[in-house]
Amino acid sequence: MRPIRLHSRLAKRSRRGFRGFPAATVAYYGPDDTKATRAVVTIVPAKDAEPVHQAVFSSDAVDVREDPFTGDKVVAFVEKHEALSVVVAQEILGCPHEEGVDFPAGGTCPSCPFWAERDRWATAKERLGTARGELLTRAIADVRAEQAREESAERGSSEENPGSGTA
Repeated sequence: MRPIRLHSRLAKRSRRGFRGFPAATVAYYGPDDTKATRAVVTIVPAKDAEPVHQAVFSSDAVDVREDPFTGDKVVAFVEKHEALSVVVAQEILGCPHEEGVDFPAGGTCPSCPFWAERDRWATAKERLGTARGELLTRAIADVRAEQAREESAERGSSEENPGSGTA
């Protein structure tokens, strides 16, 4: 499977990481996990605030993650709302149809059987577990390095002042 090529400006902004609020989130939805037919961009103005702006960009003809026209519209929306941070979902999060609008609430989408019995968060949970493991490993390494520096400093100061100073 070839890697997805996001719009260059969108990819660059998302690689910068969190830079503060307002923040933009970009989520992709599709009939299966290979083609995104809908992008939903949400603007969150501050920590613990409800989203204030949302835009939906759809196309049945192309994968919206790679479509330059859709990418331009997403970037324009993000810039219009002066988002400092941009978070882009790495995978397709689910069916592009709205429960209660396109199909009955509580049911499964008849147009997207792929998502019927699937845990759409499985990949994200796996990545989160891996990230937690990496963070824990780094934290342990930092603590051990600090302990080694402290021990080295203690040994260094005891060697400089070996005792009473009698010769």
